[in-house]
Amino acid sequence: MPALTIGLDIAKNVFQIHGIDRHGNVVVQRKLRRNEVLTYFARLEPCLIGIEACHGSHYWARELTSLGHTVRLLPTQYVKPFLVGGKNDANDVAAICAAVARKDIHFVSIKSAEQQSLQSVHRMRERLVHDRTAKSNQIRSMFAEEGFVFPVGLYQLRKGIVELLGNSNVRVTPVLRRLGAMYLEQVDALQKWIDELGNEIAELFKRSEVCQRLATVPGIGPVIATALVSSVGDPLQFRNGRQFAAWLGLTPRQRSSGGKTKLSGITKRGDTYLRTLLVQGARAVMHVVNRRDDRHSRWIKTLMQRRQASIAAIALANKTARIAWAILTRNEVFQVA
Repeated sequence: MPALTIGLDIAKNVFQIHGIDRHGNVVVQRKLRRNEVLTYFARLEPCLIGIEACHGSHYWARELTSLGHTVRLLPTQYVKPFLVGGKNDANDVAAICAAVARKDIHFVSIKSAEQQSLQSVHRMRERLVHDRTAKSNQIRSMFAEEGFVFPVGLYQLRKGIVELLGNSNVRVTPVLRRLGAMYLEQVDALQKWIDELGNEIAELFKRSEVCQRLATVPGIGPVIATALVSSVGDPLQFRNGRQFAAWLGLTPRQRSSGGKTKLSGITKRGDTYLRTLLVQGARAVMHVVNRRDDRHSRWIKTLMQRRQASIAAIALANKTARIAWAILTRNEVFQVA
């Protein structure tokens, strides 16, 4: 164990540190400016440093690791129980210092700069899709106020608005016509950006051998494969595929006491974006499962007969996650028996 354990509370400009020795005695409490952090830690002997996982934490973890220190990123929900007293920087960093010494906490794997860049592509694409959906729902409601209801789907919505704007005989107020034209411009711009990011993901997928091995699993395509590689970090941080699926929140929430086991819906922990993609991929596989007759497909068919569709999709997403973990930790591809 290092002679010194330090909690580091990162911020925009002012950083707080709290250090204890092997006996738990406080040996350092001070503030540092951003430009003083690396200089300060470069003078220290190798020590254990705990940082709360947040924006900027992976950067500082990489920098401090390069100086010879052992850095652990802690999920926020595991730090809060150690907080004593009111919330301030000094108490927060003391809680981080106390939590980092626990061996039963599942720490966040430190991501490389390339992984974070790939994750940024996914996050921007996700936001653009969200904005496109929000604008589509908004324009639907505006036209519905004047009695125009469009079929389900983005294509049908755009087609309907184009036809209305091109027909001068339809009774539409001038203001709503202008709003419809503005919507078409906005959705075209959003779609262009989404397509560009999709092409970026496709190029990154082609250059990654790990992503191509992941894509051999039914329900995993370029988007899910690259999202897994960017989000997981080091797959060996998980003991097995079951722990990986639990980290994604694809296992039942447990509320047991007195020897009585009570399971409910999934925990929904971990990365919501990644979990959503896996469930969507599972639904796509279920949609075409009747076209196949391999062992994996027969298991899915049996599952769909025994369970409701949504439950079956979660179970299949769980299985897909466990297979993905096996592929990430071994130099293998998915083989259908």
